[in-house]
Amino acid sequence: MTETSWTQRLFGGFAKTSERLSANLPGTSGGTARLDDATLDEVEDALILSDLGPSAAARIRARLAEKRFGLEITTRELKEAVAEEIAAILRPVAKPLEITAFPRPQVILVIGVNGSGKTTTIAKLAHLFQEDDYGVLLAAGDTFRAAAIGQLATWAGRIGVDLVRGPEGGDPAAIVFDAVKQATDTGIDALIVDTAGRLQNKKELMEELAKIRRVLGRLNPEAPHDVVLVLDATNGQNALSQIDVFKEVAGVTGLIMTKLDGTARGGVLVAAAEQYGLPIHAIGVGEKMEDLRPFDPDLVARVIAGVA
Repeated sequence: MTETSWTQRLFGGFAKTSERLSANLPGTSGGTARLDDATLDEVEDALILSDLGPSAAARIRARLAEKRFGLEITTRELKEAVAEEIAAILRPVAKPLEITAFPRPQVILVIGVNGSGKTTTIAKLAHLFQEDDYGVLLAAGDTFRAAAIGQLATWAGRIGVDLVRGPEGGDPAAIVFDAVKQATDTGIDALIVDTAGRLQNKKELMEELAKIRRVLGRLNPEAPHDVVLVLDATNGQNALSQIDVFKEVAGVTGLIMTKLDGTARGGVLVAAAEQYGLPIHAIGVGEKMEDLRPFDPDLVARVIAGVA
């Protein structure tokens, strides 16, 4: 996929957000209007309706008022000002997922609810690492669902990486143990581990992840080096409650957000940055291998505000 078409799909996903914002801005006929309390109220409401959340919307409103209150402003100028304030929230959390662990492998636990795009995201991450000439191994730690193991095996074959797997219902910690040993013995740079995504029994999931951590700790005290939560943008504000739960049960260190091409609720990315400050590693706009890209805060801010 070309850079242009990827960006176009991102703009498409945020089209309703930017249209909602534009509908509430002054000067839509090409003229100017004064930035007053009524206009700021409309901008703040549009941002909240676009799932940026009350806190981020209030922060953006306050910054606009501080810099521009009472001034004549066009729609384009206000969109650019909104984009800059969104970028100011997103820039501190933009952090690519880099392979830096020594000794190798770098162990990356990938977590998220079923249906979030977790398994395909693992394959796309592996592909990104391969493009940087890193050796990658996958581990099918979600033994609760046979479909998850099969899907990961299909992706592993497609991108040409090995997969450590066990039987359905097997012990995930044992699979992770075998995977770390194999990765260490073969000089693999990155081991990416799929994990169970069920939240119905939080206690059980917490115990399972704790066991995986104990096993990793015996092999490498630094592991896991990353605990990456995959979020589905179409869940909107519900994604924030998932961050709450997974922070508690798994010690999340970073986020990846998927399906930003198919929702008007992608503004939750800003809410997550404002509320949690967790690193955002990458975003996805589709199912294809090249659809996952490192997170670019300035591009996403301009897309949300509708600044082409």
